[in-house]
Amino acid sequence: MELTSMSHGTFAIDTQPGHLVRPILIGGAIAGALDLTSAFITFGWGVPRNVAAGLLGASAVSGGTFTWILGVLLHFTIAIGAATIYCLVSRKLPFLGDHWLVCGMFFGIAVHLVMNLVVLPLCAFHFMGPYEYRSLLQGILVHMTIIGLPISFSLHKLAR
Repeated sequence: MELTSMSHGTFAIDTQPGHLVRPILIGGAIAGALDLTSAFITFGWGVPRNVAAGLLGASAVSGGTFTWILGVLLHFTIAIGAATIYCLVSRKLPFLGDHWLVCGMFFGIAVHLVMNLVVLPLCAFHFMGPYEYRSLLQGILVHMTIIGLPISFSLHKLAR
């Protein structure tokens, strides 16, 4: 698909599945790297073991190097999975690429809510709260900016 100017000044996004590989991989990698960096700053270097513990169980928290690497791989798999969902949905909802700023922030909120209300309760920890206002607000703001925006911006810039 060529770039075509639309009547309201935006450009069409090429949403063929093969053309979404770059925005998925780049957006997911950037979002994953930013989120992991944020987690290291906030919670320390052991965060990947906690991610792996979601799959392996609580004993993984005291695991070694393999567990840490598995946690990093799982973390990036989740981030690239989120980018895949956003980019594939953009095939049906092209405004996700045109209005990347607002849509990316809302997508970041959705990612945060899905992770906390679906993924964490289903993981090996079965985490169900309690949720504190401060951590909820921080999580939403962080996911809006370092998950949603890199993914939506990469679609906006790389799928043209």
